[in-house]
Amino acid sequence: MKKTNLFAIALAAIVLTACGDANMQEKVENQFQVTAVAELDTISFTDYVAEIHALQNVEIRARVSGYLEKFHIDEGKYVTKDQLLFTINNREYAEELAKAKALYKSTVAEVNAAELELKNAMTLAEKKIISGTELELAKNKLLAQKAKMDEAAAHQAHAELKLSNTEIRAPFNGIVNRIPYKVGSLIDEGTLLTSISENDQVYAYFDVSEKEYLNYARNVQKDSVSSRVVSLLLADGTEHTHQGYIETIEGEIDAGTGNIAFRARFKNPDKLIKHGASGKVRLKKRHDNVLVIPQKSTFEIQDKLYVYVVDKDNVLRMRNVETLYRLPHLFVVSKGLNRGELIIYEGIQNIRDGMVIKPKMVPMQNIIKQLAHK
Repeated sequence: MKKTNLFAIALAAIVLTACGDANMQEKVENQFQVTAVAELDTISFTDYVAEIHALQNVEIRARVSGYLEKFHIDEGKYVTKDQLLFTINNREYAEELAKAKALYKSTVAEVNAAELELKNAMTLAEKKIISGTELELAKNKLLAQKAKMDEAAAHQAHAELKLSNTEIRAPFNGIVNRIPYKVGSLIDEGTLLTSISENDQVYAYFDVSEKEYLNYARNVQKDSVSSRVVSLLLADGTEHTHQGYIETIEGEIDAGTGNIAFRARFKNPDKLIKHGASGKVRLKKRHDNVLVIPQKSTFEIQDKLYVYVVDKDNVLRMRNVETLYRLPHLFVVSKGLNRGELIIYEGIQNIRDGMVIKPKMVPMQNIIKQLAHK
C-alpha cells in the first residue's frame, strides 16, 4: 500500500514538472520582439548616372600649313596659359612677311611723292598755271596711293599673323592629351594637333525625371543651400572627396524622355577626375515627419509588402503597406500604418496571422542606433 502511494506521488510530480516545462516553453516560444511605428525627420539619397566634362576641353588645331619643327611639351603634361606647345617651320612665312614689309615701305614712299605732287599742283593752281582738272587728278592720285598703302599695311599684318601662328600656344591652363603627329610631319591648316583639358574643376551632367525635379524645386524653396549640395560617386564606387553644387538646370523638359538636365560643379584640385569620365551624382532629399519601419519587419507576397501588426489583445494581423523610399535598413511608409502601432520586429518567419503572442518591446530609437553600426 505504501509502495503504491509513493509511485502515485512520483508520477504526479513528473506530470507537474512536465506541464511546468511545457508552459514555460510555450511562453518562451510565443514571445516576440515588437516595435512601434515611429515618426522622424530623415534624409534619402538618389543616384543619377552622370557624364563628366572638364571645365574647358578644346581642340588645338594648326592655323597654317607646314612641317612640325619642334614639340615643346609631351602627352599628359600640365601646361599654363600662353605656354609654347608646337613650332611649325616658319621660313616661308618669314619671307612672306619680309616681302610685305618691303611693299608697305614702297607704298609709303609713293604716298609721300603723291603728297608733294598735290602740294605743287595746289601752288600752281593758285597761280592759274594749271587747270582745276589737273589739281583734281593730283588729289585722286594721292587717295589712290593711300589706298595702296592701307592694302599693303593689311597684307603686312596678315603676314605677321601667319608667322605668329607658326608658334602654337596653350589657350589656358590644362593637361595635354594625345598628340597624333611626330616632328617632321607635314600638316595642313586646320589639322588637329592635340586637345587640352582644364580639370581643376569638372562638370557633371545628369538627367532627372519631371516628378523628381518638382520635388527638388520644392526642397530648394525650403533650403536653397543644402538642397543644392550633391556628392559624386566615381566609377570604382568610391565617393569623390569634394562635394559639388548644382549650378543650373536646363530650361525645358525633354518631350521624348520626360527628363530635364541638371549640371553640378565639383572641385578637382588633385586632377583625379578626367574629362569624359563616368560616375553617379548623389542627390539628397529631406523628409520631415515620415513614418519609418525596419526592413526586416516586412515580407513580400506576390510583389506586395506586408507586416504583422499586434492588436490590443496581442493578436497578430497581417497588413499590406506601401512605401515611398528605401533607406539603409529602413522603409519610409506612405500607406497602411499609423504612428505608434506595434509591429513584429524579429521572427516573422515563425508566426502566422491570428496568432496570439507575448510582445517584448524594443524602442525604434534603439533599433535605428543598432542598424546604424551595421
